[in-house]
Amino acid sequence: MNCSKVGKLILTLRQEKGMTQKALADQMNISDRTISKWERGIGCPDVSLLRELSAILEVNIEKILVGDLEPNDKDRGNMKKIKIYVCPDCGNVLLSTGENEISCCGRKLAALIPQPEDSQHEFCIEEIEDDFYITLQHEMSKQHYITFVAYVACDRVLLIKLYPEQAAEVRFPKMYGGDFYVCCNKHGLRHRRFTT
Repeated sequence: MNCSKVGKLILTLRQEKGMTQKALADQMNISDRTISKWERGIGCPDVSLLRELSAILEVNIEKILVGDLEPNDKDRGNMKKIKIYVCPDCGNVLLSTGENEISCCGRKLAALIPQPEDSQHEFCIEEIEDDFYITLQHEMSKQHYITFVAYVACDRVLLIKLYPEQAAEVRFPKMYGGDFYVCCNKHGLRHRRFTT
């Protein structure tokens, strides 16, 4: 750990929050001299303080240890590059339109890799009024079920979360073109491109 880089990052993040060294020190129940030493690169935060420092400064512990935020390249959030993540512990669904590092429940998550629909995960898409009505002939037990259905168009994502013992059916307002995604808790993400 490079204490000089860590200190510069802490200084930058503290100033972004409009906090004084004393304000940060008071929140952490340490002395402002300690914060000053960190920011001057004379010492680094103790491991026992990293979680609290991370929460206050709203930055990952890993980034504090590296001493650099390394911003992603700007890609303007291209919806064609959407990535979907599901936490294996709590079931959170997270979306991204560019390069990133996603974590949940303390774990780094990898983007789900969409597979084409198959006979077990076949979508039936009907047009009803101004909606697409999607049904799946899929088990919806507590052990095996569809967790969500998403509709991704050029400028938006609509996502409907499903739960066990609920019908595997959803309705989306029509948006011409786009992609449908279905996530099975056992078999992962399935995909179909939709054009009209």
